[in-house]
Amino acid sequence: MKYPLYRAQRLRYRDSLRSLMRETSVSRTDLIMPFFVRGGKNVKKPIVSLPGNFQFSIDILIKEIKEAARMGISAVLLFGIPKSKDELGREAYASDGIIQRAVQEIKTRVPEVLVITDVCLCEYTSHGHCGVIRGRPSRSRVEIDNDATLELLAKTAVSHACAGADMVAPSAMMDGQVGFIRRTLDENGFSTLPIMAYSAKYASAFYGPFRDALESSPSFGTRDSYQMDSSNAREALREVRLDIEEGADIVMVKPALAYLDIIRIVKDTYDIPVAAYNVSGEFAMVKAAGKLGWLDEKKAMVEIITGIKRAGADIIITYHAKELAALLSK
Repeated sequence: MKYPLYRAQRLRYRDSLRSLMRETSVSRTDLIMPFFVRGGKNVKKPIVSLPGNFQFSIDILIKEIKEAARMGISAVLLFGIPKSKDELGREAYASDGIIQRAVQEIKTRVPEVLVITDVCLCEYTSHGHCGVIRGRPSRSRVEIDNDATLELLAKTAVSHACAGADMVAPSAMMDGQVGFIRRTLDENGFSTLPIMAYSAKYASAFYGPFRDALESSPSFGTRDSYQMDSSNAREALREVRLDIEEGADIVMVKPALAYLDIIRIVKDTYDIPVAAYNVSGEFAMVKAAGKLGWLDEKKAMVEIITGIKRAGADIIITYHAKELAALLSK
C-alpha cells in the first residue's frame, strides 16, 4: 500500500530536481505580443492563416491588451491596417492614423503596458513595398529610393512618439534608418525614446500569414533587394553593428526558428539586448500540424520558444505569447 505513495513522491522529487537544474527558462516578461489594429467599431476579424489572431478595432484591442496584461504580458507590438493606401503611405505618419490613435487609447486605458510600434511603410503603401519606389518597377526588380524613404520613416517614428509610444521598431531595412530616426527623434524632444531595430531581417518564406494579416503583399516584385539573403551570416553581424553604431538600443533577428545560429552569434558578439521574432509562418506551421494531430501543439510551442531563448534571445516576439503565458502561470 505504501509503494504507490512512495513512487508519487519520487516522481515529484524528480520533477523538482529537473526544474532546479534547468539551464534555460522562459518567463512571461520575456514575451512581446503582436497585435493588428484597424478602424471601425466592435471589429474582430479572424486572420485565417494565423489561427487565433485577429484584426481588431481599437475598442476591442483595448480589451485584448487588458487581458494580456492580466496574464503577465507586459509589452505589445502594434501593426496598423489603414483606411486607404497610396504610393507614399501617408497614413503611416498621419497624426490621426490608426496606430497613432491606438497608442493614445492604450496609454490612456492600459498605461502599464509597454507599447512598441512597428515603423514601416509596407502596410500603408498601395504597392506593398517598404519604401518609396524609384523609376519604373519591373516584375523582377524593385528599386527603392532609400533617402526619400528615410524621411518618411522618421516622420512615422516621431508621430508615434507624439502619440505616446514607449518604443519604436523600424523594420523597413533601409540603409541608415536607425541613425536617421535617432537624430530626428532627438531633434523633436524624444532623446530618451528607445529603438528596437529589425537589424537582421531576412527575405523569408515564413512571412506569408503576416502579409495576409496586414493585407500588405507586394503588388509587384519582391522585397529581396532590401531584405537579407537567407544564406548569409557575416552580413547579419555587419547589419547589427551598423544599427548599434547608429543608436539602436535593442537589435532583432527575424525570423527566429530558421536563424537560431544568427541569434547565437549576435548574442556572443555584441553586448546589447537581442530580440527574436517568432514569425507568423513559424506559428502557423505549429498550429496546422497540431490541428491535424501530427504533433503535440503545446509541447512543440514550449520547445520552440525555449530553443529561441536558449539560442540567446533576451526578448521573444511571438503569436504564442498568450498561450505560453497561460501555461507559465500554472
